[in-house]
This record gives sequence, structure tokens and C-alpha cells, in this order.
Amino acid sequence: MNQEKKPEPLWAIVAILGLIILLVIGYKLKISMAPNIIASATIDKACDLRKGACTSELPSGGKISFSMTPNTIPILRPLELNVITEGIEVSTIKVDLVGIDMDMGYNRPKLDRIDPHHFKGTMVIPVCVYSKMEWEARVLLNTNKGLIMAPFRFYTIK
Repeated sequence: MNQEKKPEPLWAIVAILGLIILLVIGYKLKISMAPNIIASATIDKACDLRKGACTSELPSGGKISFSMTPNTIPILRPLELNVITEGIEVSTIKVDLVGIDMDMGYNRPKLDRIDPHHFKGTMVIPVCVYSKMEWEARVLLNTNKGLIMAPFRFYTIK
């Protein structure tokens, strides 16, 4: 009378469906975090945000000026971000902060419109294990043609 219990196929089906749902959710989150950029300005290697605002020519025409204060660019303290546009109509601006040599998580504040060409906001740069860390602030300009990115490099020291 030794009957072996057969595994219930229902549990296997539920587990597979759960895995599929998790994969779909992960894919949708990845898409929402990676914006569809139609054009990107080149990085100005002479730019030093510690000395003041940097200006970048946009590939579709127009200019963008980006600055952070205080110019010492401290970590774990609020930074004021300023973006001034010229020759381009922008509806919203976000700044995507990306660590160059290390993934530092999602940090993308939306800036407030001060006037038609001036946007302002705040951001806090997280602490890193390196004493000197290189970053890229990707200014994301939402226009009627699509999303345009202007990257600006800088470093922090702890």
C-alpha cells in the first residue's frame, strides 16, 4: 500500500505565471527608467561646473546653460540646479545623475519652471566609497519633438 503522491501541476503553473508577471513588471520598470532620447549634445571636456555654469550647443539648435551651487559640489547636502535654455521650447526638464564608474541608483529630480527659459531645482549627491567620484548630470529636455539630452561631467570629493 505504498502510494506515491503525484506532484500537483497547479503549483507549477502558479509558479510559472508568477515568474512571468515579475519579468513583465521588471521590463516595464526598466523602460520607464530609460528615457527615449531623440538627440544628445556632446560633452564639453573644457566645462568645469566647479568654476560656474557650462553651456552646451544642442544638435537640433539652441543652447543650454547648466550650473550647480554651491560650486564646491558637496555630497549629502542639497545642491541648487539651474538650467537656462536659449532658442528651444522646453516643457519640462529633469536631471538624471549617473555615476561614471559605479551605479549609484536612480536620482532624477524634476526642475521647476521659473520663467519660459529658466528652470530650477534641488538634488542631493549620494556618498560613494571612492574619495573622488566622477559623475554625469544628464539634463533631459522634454520638447514637442521628443527628449533631448545634454550631458555635463563633474566630480565630487569626500
